[in-house]
Amino acid sequence: MTVPLHLAVALDGAGWHPAAWRDPAVDPRELFTARHWAKLVTEAERGLLDFVTIEDALSLQSTLPDGPDERADQVRGRLDAVLLAARLAPLTTRIGLVPTATTTHTEPFHVAIGIATLDHVSAGRAGWRVQVSPRRTEAAHFGRRRLPPLDPRWPDTDLLADLFGEAADAVEAARRLWDSWEDDTEIRDVPTGRFIDRDKLHYIDFTGARFSVRGPSITPRPPQGQPIVTVLDHGHSRVPYELPVSSADIVYVTPHSRTEAEAIAGRIRALPREGEPLKIFADLVVFLGEDAADRKAELDEFDGAEFTSDAAVFTGTADELADLLLDWQRAGIEGYRLRPGAVPHDLEAITRRLVPALRRRGAFRSEYEAATLRGLLGLPRPDSRYRRAAAV
Repeated sequence: MTVPLHLAVALDGAGWHPAAWRDPAVDPRELFTARHWAKLVTEAERGLLDFVTIEDALSLQSTLPDGPDERADQVRGRLDAVLLAARLAPLTTRIGLVPTATTTHTEPFHVAIGIATLDHVSAGRAGWRVQVSPRRTEAAHFGRRRLPPLDPRWPDTDLLADLFGEAADAVEAARRLWDSWEDDTEIRDVPTGRFIDRDKLHYIDFTGARFSVRGPSITPRPPQGQPIVTVLDHGHSRVPYELPVSSADIVYVTPHSRTEAEAIAGRIRALPREGEPLKIFADLVVFLGEDAADRKAELDEFDGAEFTSDAAVFTGTADELADLLLDWQRAGIEGYRLRPGAVPHDLEAITRRLVPALRRRGAFRSEYEAATLRGLLGLPRPDSRYRRAAAV
């Protein structure tokens, strides 16, 4: 019996190909409008996808590993992902919204209340894609710390361990802040004049290597209790794996073959973890359709180079992709975060061709079965840790 897949899409401007904005189906004047993003997210919801992620960073896109390049023929600039997700939430009803927020130069308190607010605005459909920032040019925007030149190979260095350790602390602080209001903290009783039960509002008193947070949060407990935390694996080495294993609900991995997918899944499963099992999603850049190869070749010609990515690049039909996804599922992959090569074309191919192909194979839902992102992923809603502590 086929186990249904989880399916998400990663949205980034006009698509993941750097020349996607020159695709005839794209109106580049729309890229920085809410209308453009609303069309993409509602299309993803039309396909009953689990969630969308929204890319973000603390520097302009660049072909260089660290610092701006001189190119003027590629998209540069983004909208703030958390703010954008909050704008999109009222336009959707079931799909999860998972913006990217960086931990390296941002305050965990601010990120925590931003994601909690998104969960309230979306009625329980928020997530967070945690990202670290190793780039020296990004550090220069803030002036609080100095970083060495970035090694694009991402070796296991003290810097890498420090950045991911800091990210783990940021997630832990956020999770404690989300728990700092118990579910029934708000009384809102007009006759007695009691809005909250002060005994159910908790200091978190978190202290890490680089920051401390006393709490409590200024935002009541999110509808999901704990919004979904997701992390992209960097380089298949142990240090980046430790962050999702210790802190996340979903890890995105980037295998380039079934054999590699099985090996990565095995390494992750071998690491000790408490609580619910970590869900493993594979990232794939996809160009879908009978003319997919020709479309990609045309975009490559516009860009002046063959497109490559950290993730595998798939070019083919929806049925061929459906077969690949099910094959990798048998290797230990539970879900996929697909990166459309160009939108709207490849996004619509996912929702209108791939989804039906998976459904014919009994591998994807025919309707949304839950109202929250945790529910779609089959994850229970946790109690506040402080409520549990009080009960003991």
